[in-house]
Amino acid sequence: MNNDDRPVYLRLRDTIAALILEGRVGDGDALPSVRSLAAEHGANPLTVAKAYQTFQDEGLVVVKRGVGMFVAQGAAQRLRTAERKEFLEQRWPSIAAHIRRLGLDVEELVERIPA
Repeated sequence: MNNDDRPVYLRLRDTIAALILEGRVGDGDALPSVRSLAAEHGANPLTVAKAYQTFQDEGLVVVKRGVGMFVAQGAAQRLRTAERKEFLEQRWPSIAAHIRRLGLDVEELVERIPA
């Protein structure tokens, strides 16, 4: 998301969620370490830890002390369900209103979906 004014930890959370939802890390797979993700995104490790904590709180990742963080069983499906609900209830209404204001139609939008 460009021009995102949300806190950095929430933007990092989106990045981690994308790893899971896109299947780049699956159930039981290790997630990038706090330090490596911080270095990759130029973020403070404490900020990355806060983003990971949100997944722990939701039971989507499990911590194995001394080993790392791992995607919990069923995390992708639970995350997808939660993200869909959030999208449809929070973001879609304003997107739909914007589409109506611009006079776009469904066929035109579908044609523009990248392959």
